[in-house]
Amino acid sequence: MNSKPPLSSRRQFLAQTTSAAGATALLLAPRSSAQEPRPLFIEGYTGQTSYAPGDEVTFHVSTTASVFTVEIARVGQKTEVVWTKADVPGAAHAVPEHASSKGCGWPVAMTVKIPPEWRSGFYHVTLRAVDGGGNFVQRNRRTVEAACFFVVRPAVPGRDSKILLQLATNTYNAYNNWGGTSLYAFNGRGNVQGHRVSFDRPPLIQFYDWERDFVQWAERNGYQFEYAANSDLEFRPELLAHYKLVLSVGHDEYWSGPMRDNLEAWIGKGGNVAFFSGNTCCWQIRSEDAGRALTCYKQNYFVDPVFATKDFKTLSTAWSHHLLKRPENTLTGVGFLWGGFHRSHGQFMDGSGAFTVHRPEHWLFEGTELNRGDSFGGKHTVVGYECDGCELEWRDGLPFPTFKDGTPETFTVLSTAPASWHHEDCEWYERWEKGRIGAACIGLYTRGGTVFTAGTTDWSHGLRGGDAVVERITKNVLDRLSK
Repeated sequence: MNSKPPLSSRRQFLAQTTSAAGATALLLAPRSSAQEPRPLFIEGYTGQTSYAPGDEVTFHVSTTASVFTVEIARVGQKTEVVWTKADVPGAAHAVPEHASSKGCGWPVAMTVKIPPEWRSGFYHVTLRAVDGGGNFVQRNRRTVEAACFFVVRPAVPGRDSKILLQLATNTYNAYNNWGGTSLYAFNGRGNVQGHRVSFDRPPLIQFYDWERDFVQWAERNGYQFEYAANSDLEFRPELLAHYKLVLSVGHDEYWSGPMRDNLEAWIGKGGNVAFFSGNTCCWQIRSEDAGRALTCYKQNYFVDPVFATKDFKTLSTAWSHHLLKRPENTLTGVGFLWGGFHRSHGQFMDGSGAFTVHRPEHWLFEGTELNRGDSFGGKHTVVGYECDGCELEWRDGLPFPTFKDGTPETFTVLSTAPASWHHEDCEWYERWEKGRIGAACIGLYTRGGTVFTAGTTDWSHGLRGGDAVVERITKNVLDRLSK
């Protein structure tokens, strides 16, 4: 018979006889989907942010691999792997349209019961999948990894340490744009700013930006902490009774009303707090879904349904907003309205990154040999990113709080550094004074217990760099306030 060969065969012949040799053959030859390897990915999250020994951690994982491996490690002075499991059955799950705000709803892939010997701390989870690529093309060993985390609370609170480090897990979630939106426009899909974010999705981990440096320095120097998540201050306030000192480190920006209520009540009973952090307690949030989501309308507070009720107590905007009448200064001694940025967001980009000392005779500076007017911390830019301060007046070259902004009347300013807001971050607030220059302030006050603030997110960078003055001040605070 004189029939023509199939069109596909003729195209292959044409491709093979073209001067481009094999290159054109690949372009023209038909390709079957069976030849293409399936995309390889893995992502996951844990069912809760914090657990106690004896609890079961649930892992919610989506992967195109048939099996995957889980590795759990405690991150401290050293990263200690405490548990691994291979060949966990894998399955891929759809991403819901509103995953950012309402969570993924993925089923439990596996569980791990926390043994009593696991120390309180931050636990990093590595999810890993491996395959060999395609059957006919792209036959390569492919490896993908994803990370999530959980916090282990102490089995017996206060037994091993009188210092509780509560990690800024609300802030991790606020900046997480997995699924499309966060509480920010700059990293949202289409520059859309969300107002609700769920913990039930693969997380953003900011622990390594600030808190890890503090933890590693502390453990190297013989300090032991017990750990909690932000939400534990709200849902497990009974923890506080077991400690002398509570720590906030780095970027602890998002606080609920119950978090503040519980911590302030504890301070009133004699509890001490050290805020080695900045931009602290800047925004009021509302916890929802039993703590698995948080809401904050921020500068769009007038869209918050609470606004229409005229009962502004839980309005999710800046704590310093005049409608709330509860500036963060009443907790920390300082606030972001009188601080701002230093060597970030275009503000003081040529700044020294250092604090200037004003009252060197204070116990905070014992052993530092600093004098009035000296500076410290500039080499490692301990004044950086976001800073908190209070309204100041200067007398005989020394700063004093005006106490008009909620700063407690026993607050003493010990060091300062200049800071200011970027206009795009502040001019939404109708009572903002344009052109204001603020200051990062180190200081403390006593109201029952003593509250110290470093007034900067980047204090721990000085510990990472081995700054002798930053180290000594940190030791002075930990030693005095944990007794």
